[in-house]
Amino acid sequence: MSSPARQNRSNEILEAAALAAIGSRIRELRSQRSLTLQSLSETTGLSPSMLSLVERGKASPSVGSLVAISSAFGVHMSDLLVSDRHDGNGPVSRRSEQPMFETSEGVLRRILRDDRIRGVEVAVNEYAPETGSSHEPTHHSGYEYGIVVDGQLTVEVDGVEHILNPGDLISYDSTRNHRIWNHGLQRARALWVNLEHA
Repeated sequence: MSSPARQNRSNEILEAAALAAIGSRIRELRSQRSLTLQSLSETTGLSPSMLSLVERGKASPSVGSLVAISSAFGVHMSDLLVSDRHDGNGPVSRRSEQPMFETSEGVLRRILRDDRIRGVEVAVNEYAPETGSSHEPTHHSGYEYGIVVDGQLTVEVDGVEHILNPGDLISYDSTRNHRIWNHGLQRARALWVNLEHA
């Protein structure tokens, strides 16, 4: 059995590797489009220094930042996070093959299936206490369904907060301003389904 210190160090290494992979993917897409950090900054509203930190794996971008960056590139947010997507054709998605990354501090996302042909992404999101998808509400194209598995989540849609307990489901058009937060004292886990089109 590993010690807590060893487990924490292992998590830090995985987190650093995930941030480096995201940054590398963003840099790759920016280079393919011959964009400077300044021009990407103007399109996304993020500062050039923040974008540089993200590209170098030194900063963890929020979901809102990832949405802004992916929109600027004309790709889906998951394209920034997963370079070798599952094609959605096989019937089984093995846990060992499911990419996991930190979307914001204390929030982990494991993509169970990213089926771009059908426009469906299925993921498990885990929220440490007092963490959330982003401090400010975000919006993007698509439609979302979420069901809480463990803990409690507050999902804000257009300024209205909805408190969800295990077994509760929420659905909304992703173009509406929304954010997800765990105000509880224990880790919360939810199954999330994102449809590319509403």
